[in-house]
Amino acid sequence: MKLPLYRAAHSRTGDKGNRSNISVIAYRPELFELLVAQVTAEAVAAHFAHRKPKQVTRHVLPALGAMNFVLDEVLDGGVNDALNLDSHGKALSYWLLDLPLTIPAELLPLLQPEN
Repeated sequence: MKLPLYRAAHSRTGDKGNRSNISVIAYRPELFELLVAQVTAEAVAAHFAHRKPKQVTRHVLPALGAMNFVLDEVLDGGVNDALNLDSHGKALSYWLLDLPLTIPAELLPLLQPEN
């Protein structure tokens, strides 16, 4: 079944200059391997293609059940240079949480309910 990432994980965003740092944290440890398999640097780069990231780097943090993505050059120059309303990139985590995942039937009971 295709469902958005926000059913399996939550996220936080930070920024430094023109770089956005987006974490993805599994709601449950049983979902982490699914996230690692599907939320790749390539999948994130494709999902953010409209922002034209120069590079997307993924750091997997198994002890935390989390991943951290660094997206270079996606903030229109950063806080001081951007004409963008969200020059800090806080909304980018919400965009990432819309990434579609393929969820096997046996994992469906572990997901967060639809709001």
